[in-house]
Amino acid sequence: MSDEERLIGIVRASPRLMAVLEGLRELAMPDWWVVSGGVYQTVWNAVTGREPDYGVKDYDSIYFDPDTSWDAEDAWIRRAAAHFQPPLSEMVEVRNQARVHLWFENKFGEPYAPLANAAESLERFVCPAFSVGVRLEPDDTISIAAPYGLEDVFAMRLRPNPTRPLAGGWGRVTASAKSRWPECEIVGPA
Repeated sequence: MSDEERLIGIVRASPRLMAVLEGLRELAMPDWWVVSGGVYQTVWNAVTGREPDYGVKDYDSIYFDPDTSWDAEDAWIRRAAAHFQPPLSEMVEVRNQARVHLWFENKFGEPYAPLANAAESLERFVCPAFSVGVRLEPDDTISIAAPYGLEDVFAMRLRPNPTRPLAGGWGRVTASAKSRWPECEIVGPA
């Protein structure tokens, strides 16, 4: 079984993640994906034999809309919150990737060039294990975006993104993951 097939099987075995994917498909945001924690943490739970939802704090849901106004993004955030029942209404976090370059440097101190699409943002995530997205297509297939592959996700390995400087907050992010999944390996600065 390939890593892609394995990931699809894990995603399908998570009722909560599938509910998020089905709900986002219904919302029909442009160029949308569920990324990061909702994906890699679900995989880690499968790898370690935990319940699918263990430790999953939220479901980062990205999309790409050329309208970079706050009002347009806020409308999608409100639609998503109204679409899902609790606790998902509080857990699905919707963000327009076309807007990230407008606020990223002020918040994180790193320059951030504009993106061409939502999946391109995965290339800039803190580490390869976080750089995985899934989307439920109209025909019920699951698409995967993983610019660095899936090896780090299944190995439970956190290493800095090879294409960007070490992210601010690296220690906090890795310590949080290690506290919930002590099996994970941290490669790089502590």
